[in-house]
Amino acid sequence: MNATHDQISKVLSSIGFSSLNALQEETLEKSQAAKNVLILSQTGSGKTFAFLLPLFLNLDPNAKHIQALILAPSRELAIQIEDVWRSMRTNLKVLTCYGGHSISTEKKSLTEAPAVLIGTPGRICDHISRETIDLTKVTQFVVDEYDKCLEFGFDDQMSYINEEFRRLEKVTLVSATEHKEFPPYLSFDQPEIINHLAFAEDPSIHFWKYPVRNQNKFERLFDLLCSFRGELSIVFCNFREATESVCAYLQENGYDAIVYHGGMEQDERERALIKFRNGSFHTLICTDLGSRGLDIPEIQHVVHFQFPQSEEAFIHRNGRTARMKANGSSYLFMNPDERSPDYLNVPREEFKLPKEQDAPVDSPWITLYFSGGKKDKINKIDIVGFLGQKGGVAKEDIGLITVQDFSSYVAVKRKNVRDLLAKIRPEKIKGKKLKIDVSR
Repeated sequence: MNATHDQISKVLSSIGFSSLNALQEETLEKSQAAKNVLILSQTGSGKTFAFLLPLFLNLDPNAKHIQALILAPSRELAIQIEDVWRSMRTNLKVLTCYGGHSISTEKKSLTEAPAVLIGTPGRICDHISRETIDLTKVTQFVVDEYDKCLEFGFDDQMSYINEEFRRLEKVTLVSATEHKEFPPYLSFDQPEIINHLAFAEDPSIHFWKYPVRNQNKFERLFDLLCSFRGELSIVFCNFREATESVCAYLQENGYDAIVYHGGMEQDERERALIKFRNGSFHTLICTDLGSRGLDIPEIQHVVHFQFPQSEEAFIHRNGRTARMKANGSSYLFMNPDERSPDYLNVPREEFKLPKEQDAPVDSPWITLYFSGGKKDKINKIDIVGFLGQKGGVAKEDIGLITVQDFSSYVAVKRKNVRDLLAKIRPEKIKGKKLKIDVSR
């Protein structure tokens, strides 16, 4: 690996790090000579950057073909990996392909091969069958959350993808759990193991027992969420129907929450996460789809409205809070008439609501939709300048901005949003007239 100190320093500066952490240092060192690498580290430990940095340093900037393929079991995780890669500012093309995304848009982007291709197994197989990608010159192959890929039954798809490789030099498997079964078709022999699970500090999670009865479960949830006073929370349910029912009850009673589950269209799921990440909604009501792949470090509260079927799912749910050495709380809805799961052996104390019940807290942010994005050569700086010059919006009143291929979403302060829309709707951004509205 012809890694230089200057290259690493430049990437660190771009991503906002002052130095590599222990996991990233060890991965960088051991990846230099190893053909097979196994990275085991807890969620939130920086393992995405840990595998992306050595991958980047092994790329040829002058090559015109796909050099690295990264598989992820979910669309959300694939997008998250792309976000980290883009923050590195490598000037090398990356493309992410996944179900629910426009296949025609992906085919058009693939006419110029990316250096790094990220995707879900099913969509990558789709492109192979359509002959829109050529993996014969790929030298690096990464499978993130490979244990979940096996669990989801992606085995046949990953085997099909693996048959396309001709020049593969390095395979990296990544997991947040110690999984000892390796896909046989990978010939994953004598891997260099980087195991930081044993060194990981237990997250600082305070577990609360919250007494409920079936007849008052919805009301008790409403009261609990109001007591958080606008701090970010995730409420976990076991079924899609339950998430919809919970969210509908909360909204009918004046509490703004947003739902997230696998039955939603992909663009609906993406919008839900965007609006939760940027603070337009304080609470996400979701199935276990939200227990993996969501990297939102500010979540203070996890609520188990229904207990999952397994201890592993329980652990992953709780992993959404107390990230990056922060503190968090987990609330266990305990019905004395029902038996608790056998895995529920964590120390806990009873949570008591404040004597004076809090009213729902409205978010100060709201999300605006712009009908233009990367393919229209629009970036975050363009949007900030447009809102400032045409709408008179101060920088501190502009929140998180997400720019997608053909659309953009920006959080702005909710105050005077009607006046703001009246000012900016007639105006052009980079010479283009876009539809601008409150995101639905």
